[in-house]
Amino acid sequence: MTTASHGNDDTAIFGNRFATKEVPTRTFPSTGMPAQDAFRLVAEDLVLEGDPARNLATFVTTWMEPEAQRIIAENLHRNFIDHAEYPRTAEIEQRCIRMLADLYHAPGETMGARTQGSSEAIMLGGLSLKWNWRKRRTAAGASTERPNLVFGGDVHVVWEKFCRYLDVEPRIVPLRPGKYTIGPDDVLPRVDENTIGVAAVLGTTFTGHKDDIVGINDLLVRIKRERGLDVPLHVDAASGGFVWPFLYPDSPWDFRLEQVRSINTSGHKFGLVYPGIGWLIFREKADLNEDLVFTENYLGKTDATFTLNFSTGSSMVLAQYYNFVRYGRAGYTYIMQNMQANARALGEKLAAMGLFELIGADEEQLPLVAFRLLDHNGFDEFDVAWQLSAERGWMVPAYTMPPDAQQVTIMRALVKETMSREHVDTLARDIEQACATLAKKGGAHEYERSRMVTGSGH
Repeated sequence: MTTASHGNDDTAIFGNRFATKEVPTRTFPSTGMPAQDAFRLVAEDLVLEGDPARNLATFVTTWMEPEAQRIIAENLHRNFIDHAEYPRTAEIEQRCIRMLADLYHAPGETMGARTQGSSEAIMLGGLSLKWNWRKRRTAAGASTERPNLVFGGDVHVVWEKFCRYLDVEPRIVPLRPGKYTIGPDDVLPRVDENTIGVAAVLGTTFTGHKDDIVGINDLLVRIKRERGLDVPLHVDAASGGFVWPFLYPDSPWDFRLEQVRSINTSGHKFGLVYPGIGWLIFREKADLNEDLVFTENYLGKTDATFTLNFSTGSSMVLAQYYNFVRYGRAGYTYIMQNMQANARALGEKLAAMGLFELIGADEEQLPLVAFRLLDHNGFDEFDVAWQLSAERGWMVPAYTMPPDAQQVTIMRALVKETMSREHVDTLARDIEQACATLAKKGGAHEYERSRMVTGSGH
């Protein structure tokens, strides 16, 4: 037997485990490898990832029922945009849109679309705000230069992206220590005839609270009545759109308010679907600017489309519909209430330690705990986050707030449906032990702390 053939036999028996070879990272591989080896290569790389069950930073869904996973797996090959070939998938999208419009109290027939998360939905909603403003200004014989959009420093970065990409002046309300959302007094001095709309947040990334949407709506109604300026309100409900209807059903924030003309939400957050799926819902058909809708003849069927993406998978749309019919209002309410109960239990345990201040625990809030150290005795929130990650594998982010509250550092623990009461108790003990360890050693090393500062995510 030659050396070469002996090596090939070894590979056949033991497999190529890349024990002595570098994996492909820069150049396109000249040859392939057996399927089992390719699987092992990727799987072994992913072993180095964090555990999603301990990732309390992400809002994105990390678990679905086996039946939902089966629907996803069996439809990964189905291109959503091929409506002529897959008409039932297109119908299921429309069912989801109608159900969300009902959930958000739309007064009548409406329009909407599935999107790649809330980022695409916000881009589309912002475009419609801008084009509708331009249409109103043109009809009045007024200038269409220098459009602006009003929102707070508590928004997702995609709002600033929209303004930069689409040439809209961002009028950003700065935050300040102790005030991490915006209200009508913040909006009033920033609204004028060039304001295409106001964006308000339902469930902020930073603390999980909502802007004063009722107050902002009432202000815009008054401005319309007194100044003749019809300024629409868009609600960014990326996180809160699947929380408030079930935890706070009597709290108005949606189409019950006159000036709310469009809403985006993320199905892959509290809609309990894997990434990426988002939704954009308009109050009524007229709120979607007709010039943004393309009618195209594709594969024998004429369709109207206004999404930015074309080809995309059907799986997450079908998974969203599965959740709607699987849980209904009662099921979503049950899940959200369980998450809220565990979040409150965690908050109570943290408060009892005497080490932390809870941020807005007595207000309407996403099922999470936002907290900060009362005293910095040799260590800070970034140290605590690092200690939890290094010792226990918990991913609990620490981050500074946006301007003008950037001197405030907080931590945030998101409590999702996979986090049991036992997990809550364990996390609370681990946080207390992390603080005790840091108090003894005087904080984390500077290198470790710098990694947390640059690597913390929202």
